[in-house]
Amino acid sequence: MVEIERKFLVTSHGYRKEAISKERIVQGFLNTHKERTVRVRISGDFGYLTIKGKSNVSGTSRFEWETEISVEDAENLLDLCEEGIIEKTRFKIPVGKHIFEVDEFYGENQGLIIAEVELNDENETIEKPEWLGEEVTGNVNYYNSQLSKQPYKTWKK
Repeated sequence: MVEIERKFLVTSHGYRKEAISKERIVQGFLNTHKERTVRVRISGDFGYLTIKGKSNVSGTSRFEWETEISVEDAENLLDLCEEGIIEKTRFKIPVGKHIFEVDEFYGENQGLIIAEVELNDENETIEKPEWLGEEVTGNVNYYNSQLSKQPYKTWKK
Protein backbone atom coordinates (compact mmCIF):
# COMPACT_ATOMS: atom_id res chain seq x y z
CA MET A 1 0.00 0.00 0.00
CA VAL A 2 2.54 2.54 -1.13
CA GLU A 3 1.28 5.70 -2.77
CA ILE A 4 3.56 7.14 -5.47
CA GLU A 5 2.60 10.58 -6.74
CA ARG A 6 3.94 13.87 -8.03
CA LYS A 7 2.45 17.31 -7.33
CA PHE A 8 2.47 20.43 -9.47
CA LEU A 9 1.13 23.95 -9.33
CA VAL A 10 -1.42 24.79 -12.01
CA THR A 11 -0.95 27.82 -14.26
CA SER A 12 -4.39 28.17 -15.89
CA HIS A 13 -7.97 26.88 -15.78
CA GLY A 14 -7.47 24.97 -19.06
CA TYR A 15 -7.95 21.67 -17.22
CA ARG A 16 -11.63 22.46 -16.59
CA LYS A 17 -12.65 21.88 -20.21
CA GLU A 18 -10.76 18.53 -20.21
CA ALA A 19 -12.21 17.27 -16.90
CA ILE A 20 -14.23 14.05 -16.89
CA SER A 21 -15.55 14.62 -13.36
CA LYS A 22 -15.57 17.07 -10.50
CA GLU A 23 -16.43 16.56 -6.85
CA ARG A 24 -16.54 18.67 -3.70
CA ILE A 25 -14.27 17.44 -0.90
CA VAL A 26 -14.22 18.37 2.79
CA GLN A 27 -11.46 16.94 4.93
CA GLY A 28 -9.83 17.32 8.30
CA PHE A 29 -6.97 15.75 10.22
CA LEU A 30 -7.24 13.80 13.44
CA ASN A 31 -3.43 13.72 13.59
CA THR A 32 -0.74 15.69 11.72
CA HIS A 33 2.43 14.25 13.24
CA LYS A 34 5.46 14.39 10.91
CA GLU A 35 5.71 10.57 10.97
CA ARG A 36 2.01 10.03 10.10
CA THR A 37 -1.25 11.77 9.34
CA VAL A 38 -4.77 10.53 9.97
CA ARG A 39 -7.31 12.12 7.65
CA VAL A 40 -11.12 12.13 7.55
CA ARG A 41 -12.68 12.98 4.20
CA ILE A 42 -16.11 13.40 2.71
CA SER A 43 -16.01 13.18 -1.07
CA GLY A 44 -19.41 13.32 -2.71
CA ASP A 45 -21.61 10.67 -1.11
CA PHE A 46 -18.75 8.78 0.55
CA GLY A 47 -16.68 9.09 3.70
CA TYR A 48 -13.09 7.88 4.13
CA LEU A 49 -10.56 7.39 6.90
CA THR A 50 -6.97 7.52 5.65
CA ILE A 51 -3.61 7.00 7.35
CA LYS A 52 -0.46 8.20 5.58
CA GLY A 53 3.11 7.57 6.65
CA LYS A 54 6.18 9.74 6.28
CA SER A 55 7.29 10.48 2.70
CA ASN A 56 10.55 9.19 1.30
CA VAL A 57 13.44 11.63 0.67
CA SER A 58 12.14 12.75 -2.75
CA GLY A 59 8.59 13.14 -1.45
CA THR A 60 7.15 10.92 -4.18
CA SER A 61 6.12 7.89 -2.16
CA ARG A 62 4.76 6.96 1.24
CA PHE A 63 2.62 4.36 2.94
CA GLU A 64 -1.12 4.95 2.60
CA TRP A 65 -4.04 3.00 4.05
CA GLU A 66 -7.64 4.01 3.40
CA THR A 67 -11.06 2.61 4.21
CA GLU A 68 -14.55 3.77 3.34
CA ILE A 69 -16.76 4.89 6.22
CA SER A 70 -20.28 6.30 6.28
CA VAL A 71 -20.76 10.01 5.64
CA GLU A 72 -22.40 10.23 9.07
CA ASP A 73 -19.30 8.76 10.73
CA ALA A 74 -17.07 11.08 8.70
CA GLU A 75 -19.14 14.12 9.74
CA ASN A 76 -18.86 13.09 13.40
CA LEU A 77 -15.10 12.56 13.08
CA LEU A 78 -14.67 15.95 11.38
CA ASP A 79 -15.94 17.48 14.63
CA LEU A 80 -12.94 15.87 16.41
CA CYS A 81 -10.34 17.04 13.90
CA GLU A 82 -7.56 19.51 14.52
CA GLU A 83 -8.30 23.11 13.55
CA GLY A 84 -8.15 23.86 9.82
CA ILE A 85 -10.72 22.00 7.76
CA ILE A 86 -9.81 21.81 4.05
CA GLU A 87 -12.47 22.44 1.40
CA LYS A 88 -11.80 21.96 -2.30
CA THR A 89 -13.21 20.82 -5.61
CA ARG A 90 -11.37 17.96 -7.32
CA PHE A 91 -11.35 17.67 -11.11
CA LYS A 92 -10.19 14.44 -12.78
CA ILE A 93 -8.47 14.90 -16.13
CA PRO A 94 -7.12 12.13 -18.36
CA VAL A 95 -3.70 12.98 -19.82
CA GLY A 96 -1.98 10.26 -21.82
CA LYS A 97 -2.09 7.07 -19.77
CA HIS A 98 -2.60 8.90 -16.46
CA ILE A 99 -5.41 10.65 -14.61
CA PHE A 100 -4.45 14.01 -13.11
CA GLU A 101 -6.43 15.18 -10.08
CA VAL A 102 -6.61 18.97 -9.89
CA ASP A 103 -7.71 20.51 -6.60
CA GLU A 104 -9.12 24.04 -6.41
CA PHE A 105 -9.01 25.12 -2.77
CA TYR A 106 -11.48 27.36 -0.91
CA GLY A 107 -11.60 29.21 2.39
CA GLU A 108 -8.20 30.04 3.83
CA ASN A 109 -6.52 28.25 0.89
CA GLN A 110 -8.48 30.14 -1.79
CA GLY A 111 -6.35 30.80 -4.87
CA LEU A 112 -4.26 27.64 -4.58
CA ILE A 113 -4.65 25.07 -7.37
CA ILE A 114 -2.59 21.86 -7.23
CA ALA A 115 -2.43 18.92 -9.66
CA GLU A 116 -1.44 15.43 -8.52
CA VAL A 117 -0.76 12.35 -10.60
CA GLU A 118 -0.40 8.84 -9.18
CA LEU A 119 2.31 6.63 -10.63
CA ASN A 120 3.21 2.94 -10.62
CA ASP A 121 6.93 3.71 -10.34
CA GLU A 122 8.89 6.74 -9.12
CA ASN A 123 10.75 7.00 -12.44
CA GLU A 124 7.64 6.70 -14.60
CA THR A 125 7.40 9.27 -17.40
CA ILE A 126 4.32 11.47 -17.56
CA GLU A 127 2.86 13.59 -20.31
CA LYS A 128 2.65 17.20 -19.08
CA PRO A 129 -0.41 19.19 -20.12
CA GLU A 130 -0.04 22.90 -20.98
CA TRP A 131 -1.71 24.00 -17.73
CA LEU A 132 0.83 22.18 -15.54
CA GLY A 133 3.29 24.48 -13.78
CA GLU A 134 6.13 24.16 -11.29
CA GLU A 135 6.63 20.79 -9.63
CA VAL A 136 6.19 20.91 -5.84
CA THR A 137 6.58 17.19 -5.08
CA GLY A 138 8.13 16.79 -1.64
CA ASN A 139 7.50 20.40 -0.61
CA VAL A 140 5.64 19.86 2.67
CA ASN A 141 4.03 23.32 2.45
CA TYR A 142 1.73 21.86 -0.23
CA TYR A 143 0.64 18.82 1.80
CA ASN A 144 -3.01 19.12 2.79
CA SER A 145 -2.05 18.41 6.40
CA GLN A 146 0.21 21.48 6.35
CA LEU A 147 -2.33 23.62 4.49
CA SER A 148 -4.73 22.95 7.36
CA LYS A 149 -2.19 24.51 9.78
CA GLN A 150 -0.51 27.11 7.54
CA PRO A 151 -3.16 28.11 4.97
CA TYR A 152 -2.13 29.49 1.61
CA LYS A 153 -3.60 32.95 2.41
CA THR A 154 -1.08 33.35 5.26
CA TRP A 155 1.98 32.76 3.05
CA LYS A 156 4.20 35.72 2.26
CA LYS A 157 4.18 36.01 -1.52
